[in-house]
Amino acid sequence: MYTEYYGLRELPFGITPDTDYYFANASQQEALNTLLVAIRMGEGFLKVTGEVGTGKTLLCRKLLGALARDPAFATAYLPNPYLEPGTLMRALAEEMSLQVPRGESEHTLMRRLTQHLIGVHASGRRLVLCLDEAQAMPDATLEALRLISNLETEKRKLIQIVLFGQPELDERLARHQVRQLRQRIAFSCALAPFSAEDTRHYVSHRLAVAGYTGTPLFTRPAIRVLYRASRGIPRLVNILAHKALMAAYGEGAHTVRRRHVLHARNDTESINGMRSRLFARLWGHR
Repeated sequence: MYTEYYGLRELPFGITPDTDYYFANASQQEALNTLLVAIRMGEGFLKVTGEVGTGKTLLCRKLLGALARDPAFATAYLPNPYLEPGTLMRALAEEMSLQVPRGESEHTLMRRLTQHLIGVHASGRRLVLCLDEAQAMPDATLEALRLISNLETEKRKLIQIVLFGQPELDERLARHQVRQLRQRIAFSCALAPFSAEDTRHYVSHRLAVAGYTGTPLFTRPAIRVLYRASRGIPRLVNILAHKALMAAYGEGAHTVRRRHVLHARNDTESINGMRSRLFARLWGHR
């Protein structure tokens, strides 16, 4: 692989969310700051939306990491809330390390959750629940989530909930039948794709984190093509940059040029159900 060839410790453009590679462009930083301030203010419901690949899961992990360092908060994370109401409550209980007997009723489970949250509150902490892919939640589970959010003392919510989802989440919440939940959302953030300048800094940032210390590895024409092809979506930037590095490595080139990104773009557009022509070309060169 090209890591040793370019003086990298590891692959710089993986698509698995890794907070070591978190890139605080204006949209991401504004969202993170808003979430942290709103959570410390005690707001019950918060929402973050963004297109597929814009970094919602990475932002969620960054938020959870920041809260984990603050003794005032306990956290829970559900990556897949496509669950029935009872299963959601059971999953939340498991996140809080509660032992739940098999077959326990939803009423009893809710009481158990309430007692635990009161204990968390008595210890001087608040629980923050983050739900990823929230647009997939069934209607009945959205309503169960609203009921869970009702748990409060006279002065403060016992649980704060942050929803991360695709733009379809806004469509779900705009419906009349979920208006009670919609009205409880105190702050909303929307993640925007990168600008062209963001894309250039993002590529440099990830390369530096991966250990690169040389002159710019991607030429400016290569970055321009990368931005246009990816439309500023971070996940697509990663996929294309990785393939472009492979193309440059296959040629024995020391910089990634426009043609390498074009190869990557063309390969990415044609991989649906087809063998990768790029890989065949690369290994033909080696």
